[in-house]
Amino acid sequence: MPPKRQRDQAAPKPTSPTGKTELLGTIGEDSRAQAGEFLTTAQGVRLPDTDHSLKAGRRGPTLLEDFHLREKITHFDHERIPERVVHARGAAAHGTFVANGRAASVTKAPFLAEKGRETPVFTRFSTVLGSRGSADTVRDTRGFAVKFYTAEGNVDLVGNNIPVFFIQDGIKFPDIIHAGKPHPDREIPQAQTAHDTFWDFVTLHTEATHHVLWAMSDRAIPRSYRTMEGFGVHTFRLVNADGETALVKFHWKPVAGVHSLVWEEAQITAGADPDFHRRDMADGIEAGAPLEYDLGIQVMPDTEDETFEGIDLLDPTKIVPEELAPVQIIGRLTLDRNPTNYFAETEQVAFHTGNLVPGIDVTNDPLMQARLFSYLDTQLTRLGGPNFTQLPVNRPHAPVNDMLRDGMHQTAIHQGQAPYLPNSVDQGLPRVATEEEGAYVHRPRHIEGEAVRANPVSFDDHFSQATLFYRSLSKVEQVHVVEAFTFELGKCYEQAIKERALSVLANVDEDLCVAVAAGLGLPAPKGKPAAEVVPSPALSQIPPGPGPITGRVIGIFAGPGADLGGVEKLAGAIEAAGAIARVIAPTGGVIAKGKTTRIVERTLLTTRSVEFDAVVVAAGLGAFRDIKLTILLQEAFRHCKTIAAWGDGDQVLTAAGIDTTAPGIVLGDKPVKTFTADLIKSVGLHRVWERAELVMSS
Repeated sequence: MPPKRQRDQAAPKPTSPTGKTELLGTIGEDSRAQAGEFLTTAQGVRLPDTDHSLKAGRRGPTLLEDFHLREKITHFDHERIPERVVHARGAAAHGTFVANGRAASVTKAPFLAEKGRETPVFTRFSTVLGSRGSADTVRDTRGFAVKFYTAEGNVDLVGNNIPVFFIQDGIKFPDIIHAGKPHPDREIPQAQTAHDTFWDFVTLHTEATHHVLWAMSDRAIPRSYRTMEGFGVHTFRLVNADGETALVKFHWKPVAGVHSLVWEEAQITAGADPDFHRRDMADGIEAGAPLEYDLGIQVMPDTEDETFEGIDLLDPTKIVPEELAPVQIIGRLTLDRNPTNYFAETEQVAFHTGNLVPGIDVTNDPLMQARLFSYLDTQLTRLGGPNFTQLPVNRPHAPVNDMLRDGMHQTAIHQGQAPYLPNSVDQGLPRVATEEEGAYVHRPRHIEGEAVRANPVSFDDHFSQATLFYRSLSKVEQVHVVEAFTFELGKCYEQAIKERALSVLANVDEDLCVAVAAGLGLPAPKGKPAAEVVPSPALSQIPPGPGPITGRVIGIFAGPGADLGGVEKLAGAIEAAGAIARVIAPTGGVIAKGKTTRIVERTLLTTRSVEFDAVVVAAGLGAFRDIKLTILLQEAFRHCKTIAAWGDGDQVLTAAGIDTTAPGIVLGDKPVKTFTADLIKSVGLHRVWERAELVMSS
């Protein structure tokens, strides 16, 4: 326990940042929320007017004595804090992690090992390169950072939606980010890698090749955060209750499946709704469709060479195929509450790869080692000093007695006279704990070697896993990779960079190189790709069968004369399956037929096809024609989405040039159970990939 306050000592009255105390009857409320019904200054003084500054006469100059004006303007001038250098564009949600107990054999960390243990979490998703004002759906790596508020202290699993990174050593991190950011002379292009400096860097540092293949795949343009896989990237060392160690890699498996946008869809969305991903998450949670992920681990022996099946586990540019080390599910994360205030929570949350509890340890991965320094260092500037852990979103849910003192924004009122150990003045408190009492004790390990700036020889293979990734994809996914490389390299101005990129691809896969070279109008160089690799089916996003449609959005086009009874019936079935039904009509307001009415949630002017995972045309609209609806339907068809209609709604599809005999077109006389079941099954597959060849040939 901390030392007691002396009889002659006092401290500020215990109030919240907004002046709330128990005397105000606020027990049970959030003490951090605004207090009182009257507008006040920051000092709590009630104000009669906030629209007019104090002047010397109605037409006179403003007076310096206007304390409200000075306070209001001064605070406004300092509202912004430095945005993150990377991962500036983000969105977050609160939730809970529940362990299933299966991790007890490999770790003593209670939040992972104890069956049924519930741990509050805060999860932030983000893009890497763009500024806070950039679009959500750009082609980029996504951050997947989870803060566990465990009873033993905070744990941060700061990962990405891609399991490998561009570089093998953290000393290059400033370089890859500088290369990927907009060119410094014009600050163009924003939030994308389709430019010279990025491709100059990654083709000169071929260790980036594996990550580049992932970034050019559909993984870099996720459909939503709920369908985005997450990875811890690095290899961690876990310690169990017996002191035994194992090497593991962390995986977040979305319950809704792993799905992405198609490239044209991502481009349209960036203009039509740049907040697409954050809106989808917030709206889904509000609609009662939480985001769910299973946390899994790949477990490998902690051998002296720290390799597994010939794969160096300290190399962050390598994966361990799931077929070699299956992912074992150890718990489930559910995100079901939106933040109350974006700035106070999402913007001020501070993650750090070194926030660990007993049972989880780091390894000598040279990228991880640099991150252990970088994350803590950056918060000091971004959040204005060393006390950022006292911000509500960063506070541990465990007792804190750290002997850290003073600094900017110190809100704790420390007691005692001896912020040092050992001491006798404060009865020797606080005391250090033993391992049995829950102390984090680093495992003894032998360390020796010459001080060198070098990588182990096992880090030299830069291409075989890129080949593994590409050859594990389906044909349609491979086509998307080819198109992505062609687009990105086609945006480069320097011919030498394009040629160098082709020489890199020649060492990944000959067909890939030839296809990209043809798109660029350049000759394909010869390379030495791996002769044979064993494909990993887990790397493909094409699902083997229908998955859940929780959180998916299905648009139902209705309007005057539509079968509103059928609309209501279909909407109810869609929502019962966990999806969200949105009624689209030519104009806003309410549509009615007899006693049945339905609020119009989207008009043809306020929506695009990208908002929906499927589009349905109601009966009663066979004669309706509108170019905006035609475009919406044609986009949905081109993007391989499910399209459905009942009654004479199929005439609307035909008029829009939609082949109603094509795969993924669901037709029926009425929205009965079989019609609804076919619709839900098709949406559960995410895309109608059988239609892809038809779309490409047209």
